[in-house]
Amino acid sequence: MSTDILETLYETLLARKHADGGTSYVASLYEKGTDKIAEKILEEAEEFIVEARLLDENGEDPQIMKNIRSEAADLLFHMMVMLAHHDVPFTDVQAVLEQRFGISGHDEKASRGKA
Repeated sequence: MSTDILETLYETLLARKHADGGTSYVASLYEKGTDKIAEKILEEAEEFIVEARLLDENGEDPQIMKNIRSEAADLLFHMMVMLAHHDVPFTDVQAVLEQRFGISGHDEKASRGKA
């Protein structure tokens, strides 16, 4: 599987804007709006962090490794839902990552100025 799955997922998320919230989980999130999607992102981020901390404590435990992969997928999924909700093309996010690639993280952050 390649990054193409992310582009396919994004297109599917856009298509769900026209779906019924009673039959589509993503459409139900769109109906509830930004606050609900943000809530899901925070929930998934917290679950991802919990698994990362468990890995710190338990090394390469296979079940925790499985869990962190799943939580990472959930987090990425819900972030992409938010992007689609606001019609931010996933390719724009990819372009930002490509622009930043090969630049020191410290230098890139400094170039943005104070947030």
